[in-house]
Amino acid sequence: MKGLYSRITGTGFFVPSRVVGNAEIGDRLGVHADYIERVSGIQTRHWVAPGEDCSWLGEQAARQALEQAGILPDDLDAIIVSTTSPDVMFPSTACLIQGRLGVKGMPAFDVSASCSGFLYALSMADGCIRSGQYRRCLVVAAEVKSRALDLTDLSTAILFGDGAGAAVLEPSGDPGVGVVSIRLHADGAFHDLVKIFGGGSRRPLSHEVLEAGAHTLRVQGSKIYRLAVRRLTQAVQAHVAEEHWAVQKLDHLIFHQANSRLMTQVCQALGASAERCFSIIESLGNTSSASLPIALAQAHRSQRLQPGHQVLLGTFGGGLTWGTALLRWG
Repeated sequence: MKGLYSRITGTGFFVPSRVVGNAEIGDRLGVHADYIERVSGIQTRHWVAPGEDCSWLGEQAARQALEQAGILPDDLDAIIVSTTSPDVMFPSTACLIQGRLGVKGMPAFDVSASCSGFLYALSMADGCIRSGQYRRCLVVAAEVKSRALDLTDLSTAILFGDGAGAAVLEPSGDPGVGVVSIRLHADGAFHDLVKIFGGGSRRPLSHEVLEAGAHTLRVQGSKIYRLAVRRLTQAVQAHVAEEHWAVQKLDHLIFHQANSRLMTQVCQALGASAERCFSIIESLGNTSSASLPIALAQAHRSQRLQPGHQVLLGTFGGGLTWGTALLRWG
């Protein structure tokens, strides 16, 4: 088995049933619903209801992916979960999802890489399969960002939604089909641009932290926007050239659904036509690390992805972290 490609054999996604429109958020912020759509491209997003949590969202997406792959939870060799909004500080959300799936024994652990977390987790699963360590890996990205929002903060309250996406990876029987390569990057010099600064060991939860709003998500939007466009564009160009592919021959470009203007600008910088750039941000908003696997699952299930298609995945998030993946679908 050593040296094989891995391939995605099943995808899944799940969002909570509560739909939150721009008017509801705009009323709180004193802005018009049309303004929110104009600056973000978002019309609606989904937020969890009381009693719904990150591991529950992840379980639903995981079960869809497992069903599509035609395997049972007992068939898995590893569970890797990306989240920055876990149910609890510990144990890991992966262990909670493992328990919800009713299985035990295989390793289960979390990855924290902000909005880039799905590609970080996918890379770990891909490496384990290529090395022969595991045969079947479940990768889940699940986020509940709505409970970390300051609903008076225009820069964050309009953007974020909740949801989960999942993928099952198995060895590919065809060396020309599957995950061709994944490239990951980070630059900790910009760690301050996207953060929840309170509630950790540096600033434990206290009345002072709560009063300062340090337990809520903060984003320096204009700075990270400029960095995201430049770094992601450069990363895509370098990765495609490394594999001797061409942007013009990519069938699909699927990016982290952060902001519609950001995705449009990256695609324009790459010279990629709009119809090849898959977008779901209009109805789901920015679901952080879950947005990429949700978009992938929707593209897969709508039959946009066909055998032999060249697919680019790209993401960018806090840390700073960013990454790209090239897949030959099959």
